[in-house]
Amino acid sequence: MSRTRITAAVAATVTAAAAVTTVLAGTASAAQGCRVDYQPNEWTGGFTANVRVSPGDTALSSWTVTWSYPGGQRITGGWNAQVSQAGSTVTARNAAWNGSVPAGGSTEFGVQGTSTSGSAAPTGFALNGVPCNGAPPPTTTPPPTTPPPTTPPPTTPPPTTPPPTTPPPTTPPPTTPPPTTPPPTTPPPTTPPPAGCAGAVLCDGFENQTGSTPAGDWSVVNPDCSGAGRAAVDTTTTHSGSRSLRIDGAAGYCNHVFVRSNKDLSAVGTVRYGRIWLRHTTALPTQHVTMTAMTDAADGNKDLRMGGQNGALQWNRASDDATLPEQSPAGVALSVPLPTGRWTCLEFMVDGNQGQLRTWLDGTAITGLTADGVPTHDVDGQWLNRTWRPRLTDLKLGWESYGEGADTIWYDDVALGSSRIGC
Repeated sequence: MSRTRITAAVAATVTAAAAVTTVLAGTASAAQGCRVDYQPNEWTGGFTANVRVSPGDTALSSWTVTWSYPGGQRITGGWNAQVSQAGSTVTARNAAWNGSVPAGGSTEFGVQGTSTSGSAAPTGFALNGVPCNGAPPPTTTPPPTTPPPTTPPPTTPPPTTPPPTTPPPTTPPPTTPPPTTPPPTTPPPTTPPPAGCAGAVLCDGFENQTGSTPAGDWSVVNPDCSGAGRAAVDTTTTHSGSRSLRIDGAAGYCNHVFVRSNKDLSAVGTVRYGRIWLRHTTALPTQHVTMTAMTDAADGNKDLRMGGQNGALQWNRASDDATLPEQSPAGVALSVPLPTGRWTCLEFMVDGNQGQLRTWLDGTAITGLTADGVPTHDVDGQWLNRTWRPRLTDLKLGWESYGEGADTIWYDDVALGSSRIGC
């Protein structure tokens, strides 16, 4: 079975569009009078936007909104909708609970992203494939040139009359919200909920933590022995909201520390999808380290571990020390390093029925971190040398070094469910 080598994607850095974009539909049978209000908040290198969808005189049972970014904007998450981006085109689909919108009603969702300086406002809004093309409500179906063409010559309409018929780009921005609202020194605003948590059994952005040490839904644990490793609730570096989990992991076996979820995860089932936003400080070392661990009740309660070795991400099975990928030069080359100095979206799927495992980094599948049930040399040949049907029971976030490898790492917007949650 052939596999294609996947190299790490280079994340774009961005600045948001600084205007409120209001778009109204013209004559379209599926969404007459549809309106999309796009209201961004921006800061240096990033933005959020609240998007209001108003279908006009046609009720909706489901909806899909699309638009294009003419600049360098890149979506990193969203709430109250399933949001994805391909090139410059963004697609937002309703969540399970907000697909129905009555005629004359509206619903809202939000997006978050990065952008480059001077990025232009989004364009080309459409609702269920029907353009919302900017014609204002008072305008009748015929365009402004409908007055009898024989009476006034084309030059008769004063040139100052037509411009107000299109939404003046300079009018909405001063009303809501001013582009300077988010302080430049503040990370993403605190109001959006963790992105993409619809249907997840566990959805936690650590916002309910009230002290400096994780408590309540999370417990600090030190398997085997404890040392210099520390776990804390951080309010200075977050992916969203006002809190995150900070792990200070020192080098050396006994300096490990983890924070374990106290939530009952039995409802996740035997097929488990995870989504973790993390910010990594130091490049992965040559020696083995672990940053995420899950107890496998079908493997002697040993951990299934996600971490790194030889400078790249890897899975490790504690029961027999099997690795995914194999730690050959060719196998390691099929994995990717964990980016440093920025928030990264790590996703995984563990199928306990089929004994399969898949991994995505910032939405891109990693060939070397895929066990598909068919042994492939340099990838999952070692992993599949015995029957593996995991039954995972918990989730632990932290840092464990087996020699070298001190690191500070942040976790935020953590989710587990029985279907893919996305970034």
